[in-house]
This record gives sequence, C-alpha cells and structure tokens, in this order.
Amino acid sequence: MSQIKRLQTIDADTLQSTAYEPVSFVVDDLLPQGLHLLAGAPKIGKSWLALWLCLCAAQGKPLWTFATHPCEVLYLCLEDSFQRIQSRLFDLTEDAPPTLHFAVMSQQLHNGLVEQIEQFLKEHPQTRLIVIDTLQRIRTAGNDANPYASDYRDIGVLKALADKHRIAILLVHHLRKMNDDDPMNMISGTTGLSGATDSNFVLRKSKRRENTATLYCTGRDIPYRELALEFDGEDHVWKLLSDDCEQNDQPNERILFLLSELLRQQPEISAPAKALLEKIDPAGTEGLTPNSFSHRIRKSVDALRRNGITVSFRKSNGDRLICLKRVDGVDDPATGNIVTIDPENPPCFAP
Repeated sequence: MSQIKRLQTIDADTLQSTAYEPVSFVVDDLLPQGLHLLAGAPKIGKSWLALWLCLCAAQGKPLWTFATHPCEVLYLCLEDSFQRIQSRLFDLTEDAPPTLHFAVMSQQLHNGLVEQIEQFLKEHPQTRLIVIDTLQRIRTAGNDANPYASDYRDIGVLKALADKHRIAILLVHHLRKMNDDDPMNMISGTTGLSGATDSNFVLRKSKRRENTATLYCTGRDIPYRELALEFDGEDHVWKLLSDDCEQNDQPNERILFLLSELLRQQPEISAPAKALLEKIDPAGTEGLTPNSFSHRIRKSVDALRRNGITVSFRKSNGDRLICLKRVDGVDDPATGNIVTIDPENPPCFAP
C-alpha cells in the first residue's frame, strides 16, 4: 500500500503570527502583482491602452490618477510587427525608455513560452510587468471535450509564473459577441479563464462608433470600479472622464495622520491595538474599536509603507502587538517582513 502524502497545514495562531510581504502594485489600486485579463471587442483600442500602460510603467508616470512604480516592462505584441509598434510608440512619445522591451514572436504556452519568459526575467531582473497581446496567440489546441479544464490549465501556468516572480502579467483577450448585463460574463471562453485570474478588466463601448467606453475593473486585491474613458484620436490615449469608485478612504487618511503624529514623538512603538488606539484617540472621537482599528491597519500596510511607516505584527505574552516604525524612506530594508491580510474587497485608498 502506497504511503499517503500528508496535507501541509498551518494552525490559525501560527498563521496570524507569520510575516508575509504585502501585495505589491505596478499601478497603485489598479494593477497588483498576479495574473490579469484585459478583454474587449476587436479594434476597440485594447492594444493602445496596453501600450500606454507599458509606457507609463516603464517611465514611472501616472496612469490617469493612479501612481505607477517604475520598472522594466516586456510587451509581447504578437499580432503586430516592429514597424507598427514603432509607429504607435512615436504617436505616444518621442522619448521611450530602454526599460520597455518588445517581442513580436514567441513560443506557445506548454511549448517553450514559460522558459522564454524565465530567461528574460533572469536577464532583466527589474521586470515587474509583462503584457501578452493576445492570449489566443500563445495557446495551443485545447481539449474540446473539456474546454473549462483547458482554460483553467492555461491560466494556472501563467498565474504560477506571475506568483513565483511577484510580477504582474496582463493578458489581452476578446469578448463574446453576445451582450450581457454583467460585462465580466462577456469574456470569451469559460469561467476557467476569468475565475482563475487575480483581476479582470473589460473595455466596453456602449455604441460601436462612439469614442467613449467604460473600463470595468474587478479583482481580489483591488476595489470594484468603473472608469469612464474617452479615446483621444490625436494623442492616441484613453483619457479618464470619471471614476465611480466610492471615495471611502478618508478614515484611512485620518489614521495615517494620527499614526504619523504619534511617530513624530516616538519613532518606534509596539503595543496592542487597544493601547495604540488610546494613544492616538484617547477621547474615542474616531469611532473605532480595537478590532476595527487593527483591521484597517492590516489592510493599509502597503499604503502606510509608501508614506514612511512600516508595520509588522508579533505575539508577546499572549498579546498581539502592532509594531510601527518611522523610516526615512519608503524603500527601507526593514519592510521586507511586513504582514498583511489580503481583503476580498479593499477600500479605495489614495496614499
């Protein structure tokens, strides 16, 4: 009788005491590490949006109102030629950085593509974003008898690659022709595609001839939002008209202010949530409980870090301590062991 392979488990107490790095973002509040889909109808302007995203990330310039973190970028534009990409790039900028890389041919998934990307990452370790345009170009013939399994398998390979290297991979994809009240249901393929990704973005026009569209955004690490966009035919850029995400980040901004004031007096402090709350809000005017206060700090670890406050959690004498430290810069090496719990529906947060 073969030996049963034991489940690898972790108890709740150990889990809550384990340090994990927070989810990192290429585009704050919009594009975190992981695997993502950008879907839209043919010729709607997905590739213009993808190219502009790549350019913004490589230059470190904002994407609309969202800050980007400069990095190397690989754009697999598999339906174009270098000549066409050159023309589009000149339409967007006269000064494209050398950190933005292009390829118009690649191997297919399960047939050398992962190895090609691994080699590129080895040669360009500062890469944080890879765009594959389009997903269909890298797929081999699937199992017609079980298309869900084929979709889930393909997505699983790419997600594992993104998670392994803590990078963002964005797959450009198509929509079904059949309309649906939920734009996410229009993504071509089975739910094995959209269900296995970390985020899904659907670019959809209300009328084909209009130059306005809505970008529907949903994901595990981002809040749901609908961005109203308009394509500028002169600049070849999708301009932001509005963002419907409720701006419920003011309480977090208030906590950031209160914690900053506390750390001006004492640059490092470790205490239970109740004791910290009594220090920053002795009169209880913020309406927070120790539990809600701790929860908000855990959801805001990365935003606090970007504002010069590192956060970690540890257990001492039966108490769970929140450890805060003021640092001179956001790239402080002590931030490597930050704990965060990934919420299913994080609030909109603008650092």
